[in-house]
Parts: sequence; structure tokens; C-alpha cells
Amino acid sequence: MKFGLFVPQGWRMDLVGIDPAQHWGVMAGLARRADANEDWTSIWVYDHFHTVPEPSEEATHEAWTLMAAFAAVTGRVRLGQMCTCMSYREPTYLAKVAATVDAISEGRVEMGIGAGWYEHEWRAYGYGFPRAGERIKRLEEGVEIFRQMWTTGSATLDGEHYQVDGALCRPQPLQGTTVPGSRTNGIPMWIAGGGEKKTLRIAAQYADYTNFDGSPEGFVHKSEILKGHCDDLGRDFGEIVRSANYNVVIGRDEREVQNRLEWIREQYLRAGLTPEKADDQVKAAASGPAVGTPEQIVETFRAMQDKGMTYAITYFAEAAYDTSGIALFESEVLPELVDREEHGHLWHLGRR
Repeated sequence: MKFGLFVPQGWRMDLVGIDPAQHWGVMAGLARRADANEDWTSIWVYDHFHTVPEPSEEATHEAWTLMAAFAAVTGRVRLGQMCTCMSYREPTYLAKVAATVDAISEGRVEMGIGAGWYEHEWRAYGYGFPRAGERIKRLEEGVEIFRQMWTTGSATLDGEHYQVDGALCRPQPLQGTTVPGSRTNGIPMWIAGGGEKKTLRIAAQYADYTNFDGSPEGFVHKSEILKGHCDDLGRDFGEIVRSANYNVVIGRDEREVQNRLEWIREQYLRAGLTPEKADDQVKAAASGPAVGTPEQIVETFRAMQDKGMTYAITYFAEAAYDTSGIALFESEVLPELVDREEHGHLWHLGRR
């Protein structure tokens, strides 16, 4: 299996109480930590502007600015967003930004992309909030623009939502030109979301990776839908790596796990949530698949690997304040699951 680590950027109220002048130091320190441990394949951030579970005045740092910054302070670990919202930036511009970050990072960018969902920030930023069908169509057209710009150096598309005429992307990304990359996309493409009729069909057509429901039942169901689309399109289902995101609450015993859950509740109270909303967040955290002792979490991931989930992206709510949970995961979970012989981002292609 491969593992990614979310770096706290504030979106999930995970920098509350830290002086904003220290935010970058915290984020950069965690990025460097992952970079130094080869069991981590990648680091990730979210592409959002307003906090969850409700908008607040707490910090949320912008994803692609962080991509460039992480590229400059790390040298090995891969860099992703789970996931970029297509409609927040014109796809031609975003393709150019990604190509530049790929150059800064010497070929380590992953493009996580989706249709977007957080209505409050859409409207607050003046993007409106188009119906789901329009957002998904924008995703499809934008991904086609990405592919053209990254693999040929320019894009032309007379689409329903995007019209581009010879948009240049020079230089092209390093991936797919001077260093190995996706065979069809240049920069590896992660199509995120589980919409069964359209999103997973776009994934079947374009994706190197997918990211959807990480519960056992949900993962199996979405995988079956994806395979059906692949069959319809003539795509080899085995070419697509299937990933999922996991909120990790780890402890050496049940008491330590409970202590972490209690800390999460206190953190949300410090962020200004009502006790009822904080309780809801703790309940959701406690019910996740990656909650328990190292042995229990290893068992969970092995069961998911048997179902075809071979890339887990992990989130530790306390990471900006306390790295003991990450350290426990690194020492007792990762060694049991990571394939240390194959660490490249195209590791799956050699298995065909």
C-alpha cells in the first residue's frame, strides 16, 4: 500500500490557537517530517477557503500557494490536493499553475480534481453555485483542457462552459516530458468524488487515480460502478489506482484513543462550535474505519487492501499540536503495510 498525509492548513479548524505568524512553520515542519520518512509517499491539503464544519473567521490557507511552498521545502515526497475545485480557477490558468509547481518540485505534483460542493464559499467568493450537472460538465471539460496542455503544450476546446483557442503551456510539466509521468495525462490525475452516473464515468475515461468512499461497503460499491464505466469505455480497470481518505484516531490502548477523541471535542469548542456540534464531530470521528490501536488499524487497512484500496490518505486532527499519533502510526502501522520496494508514483503500472 501507499500512504499520504494531510498537512493541517486550517480548513478543518486544525490551526486554531496557533499564532498565524507560526502557521507556515507548523505546516513546513510536518511536510519536512513526511519528506524524511520514505514510508510516506505524499502530502496533501484541501482546496477550500472557508472552514468546516461551519464557516468561521479562523484561518484557511490556499491550496495551490501551499503546493508551491511545499515544493520548495521538500525534495522527495509527492504533493497533492484532495481535491482542487475545477470552477474556482479557469482550467487553462490552473493547468499553467500546476505545470509551474511541477517544475519547482522537479516532477512531484499530483492533480486532485473534482466538481466542488461547498456552497457557502462558492457564493461568498462570487462563483454562484451552479447545479450539479453544470459543475460536473465543467469538471469534464477542464480535465480535457489539462490533458491537452500538459501532453501537447497547448489546448483548444469549444466547450459548453470553456472556450480556449491555442492556450499555451510552456514549458510543459516535467512529468511526461523529462521525467516519468502519467502515460496519458503527464501530471497524474486524481478524479475525486463518487457520483455514479457522471463523476465515476469521467474517472473511467481520464483518471490515473480515484478517491471515494473509504468504508468497506461504500468502497466496494463505488468500485463496481467504476468498473462498469471502464468496461463501457474500453478502459482497463486495473490501470486506475483506487484511494480513499481516512481520519486516523490512534492510541496504544482504548483509553488513549478516547483521550484523543476528547481532545478533538475540546478543539472544536475552542474554535467556537456549540457543545452539540462538537459532539457531532466527535461522534463522526469515533465511527470512522481508522480508529483504534495500531493492530486494529492495520487489520482495517489490510481488509480494505483486499477490496482493492491500495492508497490511503490519512488525516490526524491533532497534527499541528501533537505528533505522537503520527509517530505511533509511523512506527507500528506503516511498516506493516507499506511496500518499501516500490515507492514511485507510477508503482502500479509495473504490476500489469
